[in-house]
Amino acid sequence: MKRKAVFPFTAIVGQEDMKLSLILNVINPALGGVLIKGEKGTAKSTAVRALAELLPAMESVHNCRFHCDPNGINYLCDDCAAVIKAHKKLPVESIKMRVVELPVSATEDRVVGTLDIEHAIKHGEKKFEPGILAQANRNILYVDEINLLDDHVVDVLLDAAAMGINTVEREGVSYSHPARFVLVGTMNPEEGDIRPQLLDRFGLSVIVKGEHEPDKRVEVIKRRLAYEQNADIFIAGYSEQQNELAGKIMQARQLLNKMTVDNKLLESAARLSIGLGVDGHRADITVIKTAITIAAFHNKKAVDLDDIKEAARLVLPHRMRRRPFEDSGFDWNKVENLLNDNA
Repeated sequence: MKRKAVFPFTAIVGQEDMKLSLILNVINPALGGVLIKGEKGTAKSTAVRALAELLPAMESVHNCRFHCDPNGINYLCDDCAAVIKAHKKLPVESIKMRVVELPVSATEDRVVGTLDIEHAIKHGEKKFEPGILAQANRNILYVDEINLLDDHVVDVLLDAAAMGINTVEREGVSYSHPARFVLVGTMNPEEGDIRPQLLDRFGLSVIVKGEHEPDKRVEVIKRRLAYEQNADIFIAGYSEQQNELAGKIMQARQLLNKMTVDNKLLESAARLSIGLGVDGHRADITVIKTAITIAAFHNKKAVDLDDIKEAARLVLPHRMRRRPFEDSGFDWNKVENLLNDNA
């Protein structure tokens, strides 16, 4: 059966903040994922699937249940670690990044996996049945309507996303495996919000709306019709843009660990969080990590104030302290003034 053609990421009209947030998380999964809030029909799921299709194939350990990176010695599962210890080499295959979807009805066991305690007692060895987090390792974990998911399951997801490891403990027996994935949650605010404690744990957050300019709406219609009429021809027309963006993403990954941040910019990020009344230190750290990723994406050698401003726009709005019934608008002028004062 022929594989269904995926709408090109670079063919999506508008929604620049959403596209940038997704790209940044693919470059640097340690950002902690992105929450996309918006009405239906705003290309949320299309963008997520298109991003996975955009990226080139990656090296993976052959037949590994967790798709371990053969070059990431510190992030191997127990099985791969045992193989490399015995043979000094891992069998390699090429696989495409994919989107793993988590249904709203998923239970904790379905998400984290299960341990066979009876087998452990009888045979003295661990038997682990992988869950969705195992499938998601080195992939995109997509949760539609994340606000309808059980809070405890969301907490587990965010823990794994932050730590890069999933640990399952049952009756004194534990099993851990790598769980480094890009977490993308989407939701329609009209169907209810998620708890502020969970909201704060998302690295980035964006709000998407339908285009209000007639020209852009017409372009959305034209591209969709062209894609449905002949997907192969439509996709071929964007191949150059797709390859260029994929190249920028791969280059940015290489630059991440080479970026430098001036102490004055670190102070600016800290003062910004204080000035906006943001609780805790997660916001400051995420602003800097996001700014580093933005600078790498733009092929810079060091982070500058513009990168901090762009990062703040994606990191801070959902972390602002609000009173009940208070307007959720974000005062961008205040951010500009605080950063310019500290520059």
